[in-house]
Amino acid sequence: MGKSIPEAQVRPERINEYINRELSWVRFNRRVLDEAMDKSKPLLERVKFLAIFANNLDEFFMIRVSGLIGQLREGVVTPPADGMTPVEQLAAIRRALVPDEKRIADCWNNDLLPELAKNGVEILGYDGLSDRHKKFLDNYFKNDIFPTLTPLAFDPGHPFPHISNLSLSFALSLRDEKGNELFARLKIPESFPRLIRLPADSEDKFDRMGLRGAAHIDRFVWVEDVIKANLNMLFPGMIIENAVLFRVTRDADFEIEADEAEDLLLSISESVDRRRFGLVVRLQIERKAPKKIKEILARNLGLDLFQVFTQKSTLGMSSLMQLYSLVDHPDLKFPPFTPRNPIAPSYSKNLFRAIADHDILLYHPYDSFKPVVDFIYQASRDPDVLAIKQTLYRAGSNSPIVEALKGACARGKQVAALVELKARFDEENNISWARSLESAGVHVVYGLPGLKTHAKLCLVVRREKNGIRRYVHLGTGNYNPVTAGIYTDFGLFTAHPEIGADASDLFNVLTGYSTLREYRRLLVAPHSLRREIISRIDREIAVHNESGGGRIIFKLNAISEKESIDALYRASRAGVKIDLQVRGICCLRPGIEGLSENIRVTSIVGRFLEHTRAFYFRNGGNEELFLGSADLMTRNLDRRVECLFPVESPAIRRVIIDSILPVHLGDNVQCCEMDTRGNYRRLKPGDAPPLESQLWMMEKRIEN
Repeated sequence: MGKSIPEAQVRPERINEYINRELSWVRFNRRVLDEAMDKSKPLLERVKFLAIFANNLDEFFMIRVSGLIGQLREGVVTPPADGMTPVEQLAAIRRALVPDEKRIADCWNNDLLPELAKNGVEILGYDGLSDRHKKFLDNYFKNDIFPTLTPLAFDPGHPFPHISNLSLSFALSLRDEKGNELFARLKIPESFPRLIRLPADSEDKFDRMGLRGAAHIDRFVWVEDVIKANLNMLFPGMIIENAVLFRVTRDADFEIEADEAEDLLLSISESVDRRRFGLVVRLQIERKAPKKIKEILARNLGLDLFQVFTQKSTLGMSSLMQLYSLVDHPDLKFPPFTPRNPIAPSYSKNLFRAIADHDILLYHPYDSFKPVVDFIYQASRDPDVLAIKQTLYRAGSNSPIVEALKGACARGKQVAALVELKARFDEENNISWARSLESAGVHVVYGLPGLKTHAKLCLVVRREKNGIRRYVHLGTGNYNPVTAGIYTDFGLFTAHPEIGADASDLFNVLTGYSTLREYRRLLVAPHSLRREIISRIDREIAVHNESGGGRIIFKLNAISEKESIDALYRASRAGVKIDLQVRGICCLRPGIEGLSENIRVTSIVGRFLEHTRAFYFRNGGNEELFLGSADLMTRNLDRRVECLFPVESPAIRRVIIDSILPVHLGDNVQCCEMDTRGNYRRLKPGDAPPLESQLWMMEKRIEN
């Protein structure tokens, strides 16, 4: 097994002007884990947060940690703005994650599992099952699972087998009849559910003693426990000394040079398949694993010590998301929420008339996503609509929007769709949609060479009595009805002539050979967005120096780009009051005297995923507000097509500035505040009335 990171090369995290990006992300994900540990939350929601935490961590290793390991092996010595080398970052990440493993194990084993059992949801070990249940599982194993299993020996005649990304396996040590030690690997088939539901027992009674009003008992067992209990069928005549569960994580990031790929669709498809074979970056293994088995696995997977994580908790806890959907216990989940439809009934059959009358703001999931689907559906059937153009980043499965675009094409309209094939972990969905749209006759493009198209906009061109008119929907989130129910995002309908003209110009850039870099109203990356945001920060400084009252509010997912951070530091030094509400990564350090004492950083992790991006500048009372798809990250500003759009309607501006932003900034229930070191402290109401922003938004109806 390889060596650990040399301690001499590892220094404590430096306190300079910038927080390390990766450590900031680890602290964000820790706040997701905090939600799983929050006993005020419904029980199955806590289980879901634990699954989200685990899934987030898997992706972090597949993308970010794999990148650091690549830098380490390639000898990259240029550190980021925070000054930490790849070695230091990898060591700091491990130091941060090891204590989290204990928290996960304690949360699951000592809290969630017992509470689930009290509420009629039991996850049982094989040894604790009744004879009836063991017989049921043994038959299930013999008839269904056993024929699919393929034990793979590992010895001089059998090479070490390939271990696919995120798959669960048993590492087995055995003895033959002569006492020779043998090794094998057995993969847990992914074609079976991870949690197997057990049949109900006849003795189960309604409201059985010990259950809190449960109408029935849901019992499950892990599929690996069933396999482990029947290993003797796979190795007859052998003594099974150890059967240790393990899991590997591979590098899942890939780059396609779009200008070099003859067929981008085919290249992306092939690259998705190659994810199974990426470099191994993490080994997770049961804590009880013998040292020899750990060494064999690590050596053959090419891993160093710092890449091996022993766990007391269940491996692959992202699978717990299955439990949330398998269990029908509404009392253990958040109460159902029905979003409101802000479109007046008189306008519902003709959204174009509504948008022509005034701009319309949607705030999902508090406002229904149905008007967005209806907008595209009505456009596909309206005889006066001539063309529809749309970006699709993560459309999801069974997309009604894609079906509407195909229907529009069938009715003779000009339809163009930019399908971003490089949307990470959604490539397969998007490849399917691209092929489906192309087969329906839609003009499908895959974006610009070297750039991801992350901008969210839909343009409808309509012939009307007074000439051609453009209707535009712009948003901060994806055209995905499912995620629109769990992500908080702004969407804006407008018929503003200059925004419509900008949308036309931007689509010409995306689909043709236009080299346009400046727009009338939109701020577009990679050309103007960074410059325009920083120029407005500097303008706020100048106005504040003249008349005071400088104020900036940014609500976004992440801020890590150095120039933007430096501009905010300049504003703070000038006395401008700055609120940054950042859901995830924040590399800016607030509260440093002489640098950032006028900057406050808060973050909300709650029932819904905070996903809005809003940029507010007081500008001496001549307020400006932009919404859009971009975070202040290098990738967004330099390597993506992003779009921020101004809120031109005074009424909508007032709603966001006077109601939505203050409620989120004033949250004292779900909100955390960041300190100078990058750590977060959960705010408490104290003497003030409790204010939970997401709950407030669910209960209040905001007119615009």
